Amino acid sequence: MPRKLRRDLPEFSIRTAQEQGWSSFKNGQLLALAVEEFDVFVTIDQRMRHQQNLKELSIGIVVIDTRDTRFETIRAHVEELREAIARVRPGEVILVPRMS
Repeated sequence: MPRKLRRDLPEFSIRTAQEQGWSSFKNGQLLALAVEEFDVFVTIDQRMRHQQNLKELSIGIVVIDTRDTRFETIRAHVEELREAIARVRPGEVILVPRMS
């Protein structure tokens, strides 16, 4: 997730994997660490929801599912992202943008 996006989401405490010192960890390890410190894990890794048993986690997962990961593309969905972060529950996965 682009760091610049945190300016659009000031109501949330946002930390990147790099800022946490977790950039060398794989998905399973990242999730295990995130569960200890956060309520919600936001990712652009769309494969994670298929590779991990997320329903067993005590953390909500928000997957940014856009055509590319450029800041402008993700920022166009900031309201949907805000809503998803606020309402996701432990073990739940929400895709942003929501596909109907």
